[in-house]
Amino acid sequence: MQYRQVGNHRPLSILGFGCMRFPKKGTKIDLAETEREIRRAIDSGVNYFDAAYTYPGIEEALGTVIEHIGCRDKINIATKLPHYLIKTREDLDQYFNTELERLKTDHIDYYLMHMLPDTNVWERLKKLGIEEWIEEKKTAGLIGKIGFSYHGNSVSFCQVLDCYKWDFCQIQYNYMDENTQAGRTGLQYAAARNIPVIIMEPLRGGRLVSNLPKKAATEFKKYAPDISPAEWAFRWLYSQPEVTVVLSGMNSIAMLEENLRIANTARIGELTEDDHEFLREIRDMINEKMKVPCTGCGYCMPCASDVDIPGCFNAYNIGHIDNYYQGYKAYIMCTVLRSKKSGADKCVKCGRCISKCPQGINIPEQLVHVNKYYGNFICRFIDWIIGRMYKYE
Repeated sequence: MQYRQVGNHRPLSILGFGCMRFPKKGTKIDLAETEREIRRAIDSGVNYFDAAYTYPGIEEALGTVIEHIGCRDKINIATKLPHYLIKTREDLDQYFNTELERLKTDHIDYYLMHMLPDTNVWERLKKLGIEEWIEEKKTAGLIGKIGFSYHGNSVSFCQVLDCYKWDFCQIQYNYMDENTQAGRTGLQYAAARNIPVIIMEPLRGGRLVSNLPKKAATEFKKYAPDISPAEWAFRWLYSQPEVTVVLSGMNSIAMLEENLRIANTARIGELTEDDHEFLREIRDMINEKMKVPCTGCGYCMPCASDVDIPGCFNAYNIGHIDNYYQGYKAYIMCTVLRSKKSGADKCVKCGRCISKCPQGINIPEQLVHVNKYYGNFICRFIDWIIGRMYKYE
């Protein structure tokens, strides 16, 4: 495993284990398979594991596995404070202590303000005493490094980075988001201040692998038959010296082994100008047909009206990137074949989801388009037939 070190941080493995998508057996986390993957990752040198308070069951599962393996001193645990739930100073201790209990640990190595959107939110937290609270926890050894995760534009990112003496940060960054989100501007801004940058969404929620336009998939095979789209995305990141860790939501041994191979062989600056130009062309091909820039992060959920927002957008994009049939099939799976229907037509335009969306999508407006696309008379008739033929989940 390769490591990168910034400032006085411990060397961090360039591959980080994103814990949001642990393997499941039915609807529950498969602890046996999760342990097998985590054990293999640790044995291979991965030392950064990323969780969050709001990831259902993840902190408990990670804590259980780490305790069973007995490897707490070999790894860095990162998790996140749900600042959007914090109303009082007492809430800070309540949520933090709950996380310690879930993770079965006495300290958090890398603690983040989860999805900190702007300096206004930080000012609100300051009024609750967040700065004093952080210093108390760091002095007591309960928090190692303090940082924030971020979705938004580069201007606001730089403002947030300057509003406190952060130890590290986490941004969405991939070859599609080179000039959106915090982007290369934000990455270099942080690196210039000697602040480690943790990368999330390297594959844009898998869309840079599984939902590529056919033309793009064909071009990948032509340009370098032995290199997968996922490997291109990771090598693009690893080639940049400002990148410290790249998180991957690995939920199978095969995916883990592939990511380990890439992390072990990647080199800074290895991509040629031809390679960069090729990926720019791929980006243009993807943007031609993608209708909604949704990454499937799920921050907009749950919807008060039970709309499966990420599912609707995924199906809508598939319908335009692949074909209408494939998209409609995906739409049926995520909206019709459920005990509670969750289609775009259920949206009441309350707007609560808009402020939660890291991509800044006007969700109600886009759901109107989805409903028009999949909500015609023929589709509604097919929905009615399917509802009578099949039992719901």
